[in-house]
Amino acid sequence: MPRMTDSNRNTAPRWARKSLDFIQIGALIIIAIATIIAGGQEIYLMAEAREVTLADLLLLFIYLEVFTMVAVYMTSGALPVRMPLYIAIVALARHLILDTKHMTEWQLLAVSAGMLLIACAILVIRYGHVRFPYEKSLDRTISNDRDD
Repeated sequence: MPRMTDSNRNTAPRWARKSLDFIQIGALIIIAIATIIAGGQEIYLMAEAREVTLADLLLLFIYLEVFTMVAVYMTSGALPVRMPLYIAIVALARHLILDTKHMTEWQLLAVSAGMLLIACAILVIRYGHVRFPYEKSLDRTISNDRDD
């Protein structure tokens, strides 16, 4: 199978690109609905227990971030790499909060180091976007591909 290059990227038939766009939108809708259901279930459990813990709030925040990620992708057609990284940091923080009693010192250190490493990756990505912004022609190419 030939490798996809810049010169042959737009040679795919229009129906194939439209089909892939339709599948993407369908998958995003499914993810959004599943996120709403999961958030609703968590709110129901909090109401039933009549207690809200920090772990519950962090889980709701993760759901909100996933929903925001879907919304950003649907409106812009692009997914910032940082969004999943933010979700990963919150998930690791939630893991620390819930499982601290059952973790060894090394496991605590490893999870904390993972959070720090992800935070550093976010800083590097932000620096790269500021220092080396995308070319305007690339932005137009991406938006023109979405308008077909």
